[in-house]
Amino acid sequence: MTALVATNQSYSLPVATGDLGGYLKQISEIPVLTSEEEKELAVRLRDHDDLEAARQLVMSQLRFVVHIARSYSGYGLPLADLVQEGNIGLMKAVKRFDPEVGVRLISFAVHWIRAEIHEFVIRNWRIVKVATTKAQRKLFFKLRSAKKSLGWFTADEVEAVADDLGVAPETVMEMEGRLTANDPTFDAPASSDDSELVSSPSNYLRSHEPDPAALLESTDQTENDHNNLVSAIAELDDRSRDIIQRRWLGDSKSTLHELADEYNVSAERIRQLEKNAMKKLKGFILAA
Repeated sequence: MTALVATNQSYSLPVATGDLGGYLKQISEIPVLTSEEEKELAVRLRDHDDLEAARQLVMSQLRFVVHIARSYSGYGLPLADLVQEGNIGLMKAVKRFDPEVGVRLISFAVHWIRAEIHEFVIRNWRIVKVATTKAQRKLFFKLRSAKKSLGWFTADEVEAVADDLGVAPETVMEMEGRLTANDPTFDAPASSDDSELVSSPSNYLRSHEPDPAALLESTDQTENDHNNLVSAIAELDDRSRDIIQRRWLGDSKSTLHELADEYNVSAERIRQLEKNAMKKLKGFILAA
């Protein structure tokens, strides 16, 4: 735990866990800073990178983070997680807070606290992300609020919401579909009823990546073929081995005439030696 000095008292840095009652009790004992104290700490942080001042500023606002996080309890996510994300936003706000602007820290920090909670909700509300663009994220939260009072949308209500949010009616309907859809099970459970057709994504979605089993099999086969070839070449006589390597395995391939001049035989003889060597290699590999 991290020691934190605030108004001549010592506090341990609380962590929001499943025991929210204990967490709330801890942070309720932390005094709220006055405007003058808040400004003094912010100046110390800004001018001297005083981390102790930063801790005191963060600690003094933890109860407000909980208050904001509670307003997102309708998304079915643990309140402790929402509070922790909000605390991250608070710390970002403290780092950017300018004491000379003339506003209280919490007024400045609300944006950062909500922004972190928004991102957490969007990432974790569904397995599949329902909002990816900035406009979609904004519409996600506003449309959920509108649905609480309107229920199912009529055409007129869609138009009204679209006008109010400054988006196209089609965008409202698309987000409405995402909000009401359920995450499908990738692998549907087996059914004992043969007449019941189960269509799950695993039945029709195909990955374009190589199948791991096939990839491993191909790698093993390639390695096995290479080892067999090396062993087969080792069984050839020196001249036949040199001809095969220089005709087929080198970066720059020698011609029949070049090899014929080197071995003082005809090009036809080199061709015959090459053919016989290739036949022996095939026999060695097939027998392996």
